[in-house]
Amino acid sequence: QVQFVESGGGLVQPGGSLRLSCAASGFTFRTYAMSWFRQAPGKEREGVSCISRSDDRRNYADSVKGRFTISRDNAKNTVYLQMNSLKPADTAVYYCAASRYYYSPPAAYGMDYWGKGTLVTVSS
Repeated sequence: QVQFVESGGGLVQPGGSLRLSCAASGFTFRTYAMSWFRQAPGKEREGVSCISRSDDRRNYADSVKGRFTISRDNAKNTVYLQMNSLKPADTAVYYCAASRYYYSPPAAYGMDYWGKGTLVTVSS
């Protein structure tokens, strides 16, 4: 059974940082590309970043480029999203997702498995 344990969300002030983690089980993690998506209230789900299975490719949405960093640890079956210089516009539920193929930009239609999401709120 595929499971994701997402953590690291919470309330942070503008300019602050958070690190999201997504620990996966139930599938062969190292053979899947991993992505982060987000969905703000009243808005469509947006692809944030994708990392290839062997970590030789990464991509980012223009809105987070230079501020967010995706990484993975295949030994721990975990993908991370380091978020710096956070803005109120980054407030959303963040989801990790797994796909057999690397997508640039991340494509929701290509994802095989989804996490349940973790809430990030950026507010003073």
